[in-house]
Order: sequence, then C-alpha cells, then structure tokens
Amino acid sequence: MDKNISRRSVLKILAAGVVATGVSGCKNTLGAATSTITTGTKPHRDNWHKTHNRVWLGKQYWANPMEDWRVVNGAAECITRGGNRSVHSLTHQIAHLDQAFTMSVQVSRLEQNSKDGGAGIRLGAKSELNEYRSNCFIQEGYDLGIKNNHLVLGNNTTPLVTPIDNHEITLSLTGTPQSGAMALELVASLSTSGSIIGTLTHLVPASELLGNVALVSNFSIASVTSQNVREDKLGARYKFSNWSMQGEAFSVIDEQKFGPILWTMYSLSDTLSDEGFVMKLSAYTGPIGEQDNQQVELQVQRNNQWVSIDTQIIDHDGWLATFRIINWDETQDTPFRVVYREKHTDGTETPDIYSGNIKANPSGNKLRMAALTCQNDYGFPYEPVAQNVKKLHPDLVFFSGDQIYESHGGFGVIRTPDNLAILNYLRKFYQFGWSFKEVMRNQPTICLPDDHDVLQGNLWGEGGATMKNISKDPSASVLGGYIDSTRVINMVHKTTLNHHPDSYDPTPTNGISTYFSNMLYGGVGFAILADRQWKSGPERINVAVGETGQNENPLFYNPAFNPLGLDLLGKRQEDFLEKWSKDWRGHNLKAVLSQTVFAAISTHQPLPDRFLKYDFDSSGWPASARNRAIDAMRDSMALHICGDTHLGSLSQYGVNQQRDSNWAFCTPAISAGWPRWWKPDSMNMPHQNRPAHGLAETGEYKDTFGNKIYVYAVGNPEVGKSNNRYVKAHEKGSGFGFITFDSQKRTYTMDAYKFLVDVADGKASNQYPGWPVTIHQQENKGNNILG
Repeated sequence: MDKNISRRSVLKILAAGVVATGVSGCKNTLGAATSTITTGTKPHRDNWHKTHNRVWLGKQYWANPMEDWRVVNGAAECITRGGNRSVHSLTHQIAHLDQAFTMSVQVSRLEQNSKDGGAGIRLGAKSELNEYRSNCFIQEGYDLGIKNNHLVLGNNTTPLVTPIDNHEITLSLTGTPQSGAMALELVASLSTSGSIIGTLTHLVPASELLGNVALVSNFSIASVTSQNVREDKLGARYKFSNWSMQGEAFSVIDEQKFGPILWTMYSLSDTLSDEGFVMKLSAYTGPIGEQDNQQVELQVQRNNQWVSIDTQIIDHDGWLATFRIINWDETQDTPFRVVYREKHTDGTETPDIYSGNIKANPSGNKLRMAALTCQNDYGFPYEPVAQNVKKLHPDLVFFSGDQIYESHGGFGVIRTPDNLAILNYLRKFYQFGWSFKEVMRNQPTICLPDDHDVLQGNLWGEGGATMKNISKDPSASVLGGYIDSTRVINMVHKTTLNHHPDSYDPTPTNGISTYFSNMLYGGVGFAILADRQWKSGPERINVAVGETGQNENPLFYNPAFNPLGLDLLGKRQEDFLEKWSKDWRGHNLKAVLSQTVFAAISTHQPLPDRFLKYDFDSSGWPASARNRAIDAMRDSMALHICGDTHLGSLSQYGVNQQRDSNWAFCTPAISAGWPRWWKPDSMNMPHQNRPAHGLAETGEYKDTFGNKIYVYAVGNPEVGKSNNRYVKAHEKGSGFGFITFDSQKRTYTMDAYKFLVDVADGKASNQYPGWPVTIHQQENKGNNILG
C-alpha cells in the first residue's frame, strides 16, 4: 500500500467494511494495560528454542549490553569474553520471601581462557529503588553457577566431579523459606546424561535475594567495554538455554514485557497543502533477525472495527517502521494500533499489538505542551517526571535533546564498526523509550537529537564535517565535526526524527540528513531547529575548551572570540526562520523549538565555586551568529523553548538593546548530570532592572560573550549528594517544563516543575522560584509588559 495513503482512500476502505484480519479481538486500550501481578505458580521457560537467530533476545528480557548477546541456534549466547554480561528477566522478580521457588538453566562454555569469570544465575539484583527497570543495571547480587571447574553458591565453592570441558551443564536451584532466611540448594548435572557432578547448600538472609533474577556470563569479572581490552580483563565465553523458573516467591507481571513493539512516536501537522494534515508515526522494534517477520502493520479503529491502512518494512538501521498518512482526519480522536507478527522457527507466530490514540487537532484556544530535556541515567527510569507529565495530560510533548548519554547502561561507547555502534546506541536509546513510552503513546511528540545523542561530549557540527585528529579528543568534547560515521549519525536522526513533519529542506550536508522543519498543530506554528549541525567549532578561534579565558577579568568581553564568518544556525536555517516568521497562515501564536538557549546563562560549573568564563558549548557563542539567529526570528514573536544546560531559566534576548527580542524558556533537565549555576551576583557582574519579584541573580546582564540577556527566573541546583537517585535528581535541579499557549489571549504561560513533587496537589513549592509566568506575544518583540 502506498505510504502516502489519502483520507479518501481510507474512507473507501472503511465504507467497504474491510476489516484487519489475523489479529483477534477489537478491544482498544489507549494506554498501557493495567498491571496484573501474580505469583509464579505456573512454570515459565524461555522462548529461545523457537526464536530465529538475532540480536534481540525477546520481550521478556533485558540484555547487558545488548550488542554482546545473540540468539544462536536456540540459545542466548554471549559473543564476548567481557565481565558481568547479563540477561535479566523483566517479568519475574523475587518478592515473596516466605515462599519457595525453583530455577534451572543449561550452561555451555564456548571459549576457554586462563581466567574464567564463571557463568550462572544472579539473584537479588536490585537498585536502591528495587524497581525492575533500574534493577537491570545493577552489576552485583547473589551469584551462583560454575567457575574454573567448581560449583559456586555465593561465597561457597566445591570442585565438580567432572571437568566442564565441552559439556553442557544443567544448574538446578531450589529455594526454601526458613524463618526469615532462604535455604538454597544448587545441583549441577550433565545435561545429556543427568549425572550429578556437584551439589552445594547455603542458608542466606532472605532479604539478599529480593529483586531481579538474571543469567550472568563472567559474574566475577568487572564489566568493561569489549573493545581494546587487556587479556587479563577478560574471561571465558558462555551460552545459556532452557532457562526456567517457578514458585510463589516470584512476583510475575506480564505487562513488564518490552517488545517486540517497544513504543511509538507520532506527529500531526497541517501542511497547508493538498496533503492536508499529515500524520507520521514511527514504531520501534528490537533488532530482529533476517528470518524474522520484516513488516509492521498500522491499523485504525472505526465503528468498533480495526482497519489496516498501511504496512511498512522495518529499517535495520534503527529497527523502526515509519508511516506517513496524508489527509488525516484531524477532527476526531483516532484509536490506532501497530501490529507485529513474530514468527517462530516451528512455523507458529505470536502477534504483538501496541495501541494508542492519535489525538484530534486541538480546536480550542489553548494548547498545552510538556517540555523535557537531558536524562542522565543515574536517575533512570525517571518515574516521578514521567508520572507527573501523564497527570498533566499535555496535548504535545517536546524532548529537546540528550535522550541518552555516553554512560547510559554502562559498558562504554562503540564507534566502529557501524553495525556494533548502532546497537550500542540503540540499547541506550531504548532506556529513553522504556521510561517515557506512556507519555508518548497518545499525543504528538517532537524529539530532537543533541550532542550526547550522537555520543559526543559536545557538538560543533561544522555543517556535517568529519571530526579530525580524533586521537586528541576521544570523548568528542573539544573538536568540531562529527566523530561517528555518516551512517551512524543518520541512524540517530532516523530514530529521533523520522516521525517529525517533513524537513523544510532535506538536502543533506556532507551526507548527513537535515531535519529543520515547521509544524502547525493546535493553532500554534512551530519552527523545529538544529542548533548544532552548522555551528562552528572552537578550533576556528584557536581556544582550549574549558580552559581559555580563566585568567581573564570576568567582565572583559574578548573581541577575539567573535570574528566574522562563524555560524550558529547556518544560512539555510536563518533563511528558513525569516520566511517562517512572516508566514501566519492558520495560526496566531508561534514557538521555536531547539536544543539550547541562545545565551550563556551559566557562570559556575560543575561546582558552585568554580567559575567558568567561556562555555563555547552554549549557543551564546558565536555571539554575532547568535544575534543573526535572533534577528531572523524576532518578527515571529515566538517563544523559544529549549533545554540542554541542566539549569532551568526564563530569559529574554537583547540584540541592539536589552529586552528587544524573544523570550526563551530553557527547561529543567529530567535528570541533571553536569551541574551548572547562574550566580552573576557572586561575581559582581553588573545588572539593572531586577524584576518586581526581587529574586537574586535576576535582571538585565551581559553574559561572558557580551550578549544582552534579561534573566527573569533561574532554578539553581544544590550539590547532589543523596544515595537515592530520585532525591539526588531533585537536589541537582531536575524536573521539566510546561507551556500553555492561549491563542485567544495570545499569551504563553510557563511552569517549571521540580523533580520530586506531585503536580496534582497544586503546591506553589512544586515549581522553581519565579514560576509560573505568563507573557504576552508582543513581549517576544520587545514590547514589554512584565517587569
């Protein structure tokens, strides 16, 4: 079916009563299914014995790291000899310590090494939250299995009667509750004959076993990235099969499965053309195999029946299928579902259904948008933020970048070869979808890639140039250009941007796809920009990032750092902004969405007593290019909405004079990593016209690049010290933003919520000092009311 299917064609299908077949039932669930918690009375066994060879182990498992695991001939095989490689069950956790359980798995050693880290089962893998997703990344627990021809049960070992060699070993574990403890018995036997070759028992405090259960390859060796590792840091290589578990000690929640459809993102936009409203939706799957089903189907519900409207092939550079439907009926909510039929080696198939709702284009005067940025994974899975956004029921969700960081999930960054680099990126990206899939299920989502999304510490894109002298900058933090290959960067763009409205000018830059575009939704026009792709690199002015300027007077504006010829947005985006700013068809409010604020609103980082004069990563530099960008969008009277800095701020740009241009709402980070503070008063930076609220560190300033800025509110953090990830995120100034567009009053109301609050209780303390704030559209052109 043509991917540009029209509304007329859909109506013809519906009129003919052509109902989607092959998937039973018509029931629609617009959100996630309500969790049904049971105990493990029924035996559970892995499905690998009838799974095609592939990377993705299946919906019931999380592999650490994904790129090091494969389903091979019916077993889960670790393809490296690295330490602490694990496979966690997503559905089964030990929770009922007064109940018994059994577990077994078959283990084979595929490669020997002088150092053997062992292989077997891990119990009690839990974070301080003891939440199943966060538990998946804990690399410790109660380990048991085989190692160096010994049977291991916690700290107890015994020699095996028969050397492991090439034998397949069955490990059988029984746990019996005993007065607040758990009596464990581990038996090793030869899988082919059933002959017992070792037995161990141990009485364990039952609380040590709470949490996730996992299979682990090289459980006694610390995890390091699998590339360029010294031999003494590596162990043996193992595979696992026939993993089974049973018992009322388990809490079993089937809804915790993740996949084959992992999540979806969609957009809806009025093209003001013959295509009308265009709905674009991306559905993400795990990395499937060549023998797996390669198609995903999109269905919509009409008259209580599901109708198939399109089928798309899964793109293996990102493992996603993207649908583009023209002339979408924007006047009503449309239940949708994407269907993937997973084929098995025995000829059977299992349908997987992911359902949601394509919202009607908001027809009232108000559009409500959640704005989020920067999710460092120490705060994963960010449940307070995800739940608060759901409670607010936004019409639109905006992620402004840094959906991932290089550190996500551990195990390092892989740059080459491309196929492994893609998998390395994807398993980090999956943590984003895993956390926020319910936020994205039923409303349009805009999702921008920033520097960490392309696995760089900083990004000065230089128009898509390839980074040079990589050996001088392995973390990709100080040089211009992209460190990864064009294929990998384009894959990142696909996964974050494929569902966006079509690019305004899709011409690639040095082979890298371009994505700046406009969207018209809910009576608001949005310009979607790429802050980094054309930005000039600091080597253009021969500076050392993080060092240059530290010996200068803080109030000295160095003209050497603002020569002619430097770029921020680049000419193509500047021209687009000028044209978009003057096009008011179909709307009377505008917003610019981009990665970061066009000013250096930060004085201290990463500690509150370390002044850093020049932050070249900020879009306050290059200053002249920053001014061109603001000049290009001033006529739009748009609110600039962005993130990146890990410091929530509300400011107004000045170019020719203070407060003559657009306001910018830089939202708090979801989970702030590298902390920044705005403390100009402590540096005796001169200011004027402090706002009426009288808060410190506010008013008219010049940043360290000489840019004019009016800072109305700022959410300075504390130093994060807590051992609890959510308390630490709260301390570090994390949270999210929320914007209400009122097209009748032509106002923008902005909220800046803290991380660990309940937005439903309405407390003023839920927000950072200075918020909420309402500004009028005309203030984005310097006709100021708020003071």
